[in-house]
Amino acid sequence: MKESDTFAALRAAAREKILVLDGAMGTMIQQHKFTEADFRAERFADWPRDLRGNNDLLVLTQPHAIRAIHLAYCDAGADIIATNTFSSTRIAQADYGMEELVPELNFEAARLACEAARESEAKHGRRHFVAGALGPTNRTASISPDVNNPGFRVVSFDELRDAYAEAARALIDGGVDILIVETIFDTLNAKAALVGIDQVFDDMGKTLPVMISGTITDLSGRTLSGQTPTAFWNSLRHAKPFTIGLNCALGAREMRAHLAEISRIADTFVCAYPNAGLPNEFGLYDESPEYMASLVGEFAESGLVNIVGGCCGTTPPHIHAIAKRVAGLAPRKIPEIAPLLRLSGLEPFALTKEIRFVNVGERTNVTGSAKFRKLIKEGDFSAALDVARDQVVAGAQVIDINMDEGLLDSEQAMVTFLNLVAAEPDIARVPVMVDSSKFQVIESGLKCIQGKPIVNSISMKEGEEKFIEVAKLVRRYGAAVVVMAFDEQGQADTCARKIEICSRAYKILTETVGFPAEDIIFDPNIFAVATGIEEHNNYGVDFIEATREIRRRFPLVHISGGVSNLSFSFRGNEMVRQAMHSVFLYHAISAGMDMGIVNAGQLSVYEDIDPELREACEDVVLNRRPDGTERLLALAERFKGQGTERAE
Repeated sequence: MKESDTFAALRAAAREKILVLDGAMGTMIQQHKFTEADFRAERFADWPRDLRGNNDLLVLTQPHAIRAIHLAYCDAGADIIATNTFSSTRIAQADYGMEELVPELNFEAARLACEAARESEAKHGRRHFVAGALGPTNRTASISPDVNNPGFRVVSFDELRDAYAEAARALIDGGVDILIVETIFDTLNAKAALVGIDQVFDDMGKTLPVMISGTITDLSGRTLSGQTPTAFWNSLRHAKPFTIGLNCALGAREMRAHLAEISRIADTFVCAYPNAGLPNEFGLYDESPEYMASLVGEFAESGLVNIVGGCCGTTPPHIHAIAKRVAGLAPRKIPEIAPLLRLSGLEPFALTKEIRFVNVGERTNVTGSAKFRKLIKEGDFSAALDVARDQVVAGAQVIDINMDEGLLDSEQAMVTFLNLVAAEPDIARVPVMVDSSKFQVIESGLKCIQGKPIVNSISMKEGEEKFIEVAKLVRRYGAAVVVMAFDEQGQADTCARKIEICSRAYKILTETVGFPAEDIIFDPNIFAVATGIEEHNNYGVDFIEATREIRRRFPLVHISGGVSNLSFSFRGNEMVRQAMHSVFLYHAISAGMDMGIVNAGQLSVYEDIDPELREACEDVVLNRRPDGTERLLALAERFKGQGTERAE
């Protein structure tokens, strides 16, 4: 969709100067000391619930007061004013029984703000932009409200998505220039909002700039749902927001370090609107306009921000002081950020050049671990979490979760397990690979993950149209993706077929879907060797050589594979299997393989493998001699029982 003239004007303004966002709506409303009767007015005089405190309702019952607040902020120097719609979602308005008013609340709030902006423009000759505010709701999708039931959720992703979409559509109809998803304490809520907004843009055939603002809830430096600022950005970067930043919870002094972190890593504009300090014992904010302006002014002088404003406790005098302080200061320059695979759980993970290989833990996969499958089928999720925890402790940087088993409700098992993982910080700190042959299961899993995960996998086996459809969905949810070397003719087994399919998929993903190359992970298929079938002897070489060529053609992509597939012929002989895996990885990593689904705790060091066994494994993996399989089989008897046996 084409960028609107307003979008272009806003972008140009943000490059030219530091823009000023308005201050707190709630603080200004409190100064009016509205009574219950004021909130009700004539229209809601007989409403069966108390309405005092439902500030968003005032756009209908006290519109002149709300309009006057907007005008006061415009007069104070605000370039952007936000609508009085912080709680104008169906979820938040349910507290008052006013769900059906949501479209009207948003539309009227947008209309009021736009009227005030136009009036101020006529008066001052200076343009004002109107941001449609979308608050976080009073529900969280990543945290259970019941400490005794950590897997329980009081709201679903779909409910949040639909609620945000309804509000966004009415705000756009009301004339806003921008949408701002603000005060985000749970990144999964924000992801639902962004999916809903994206669907509205598709339906309406237009797009608006979207601002995203998280909140660090205390001095721990994390959101309420546990993410660090960098993990938060990694989770939402796919949405290409107009701004990313922070607001609420902290004053400018306490916010600075976290803002600096975001400013350093974000390749978009940065917005900050802190509180007027921390609340005192009466819940009030003490920082004077001049003092707060001095702190926010330092943000600007240090090149941290493109847009500044105020949250709780701020008033038009605060905004006037801030506008005056940043006037003439250069806006932050957007940094050039290297294209890397950047994932996140509660903490960020970036696949840098210093990391030669990413261990994806394989034991939380019902198709690959009999122990894990038994625990899930028996409903022993507590013990299943221990399996995941052991993988992380053993060095897995990502955990692969697969629930594809005929006797399981795979979708429900995936949702249950991921919700429980979210409650375990020592597991949830690493990214997740959502693994299933059914996209419905994958999508259900994606709706449970606040971080940036990996989808495993998609392919062209059902043709290009289906491939594009699911790839667009994966992108909309913000995940990286594993693409199998599999097309309409079947799985690629030769080097040439692997390269052909991956090249075709790369072109579709980057040119049609808009997938960043660094978020594409090809799996050119690791097949079993030493099976006794001559056609299988070159499978190891085919994978290694295809890896080398794919990485040469597309240097930003990644290569992964299920390493245990290689040694299926030697099931039961862990010493030989471990040696085969280590030998294979030694050569595959040198060729460009940089990820693999492995048991992180059971990999031998290449140099420590018995020299005779290592040579025999290399003969098989690299297909160096026609009798390699026979020689390894003979040698395997000597090592049987010497490896680390898996207690399955």
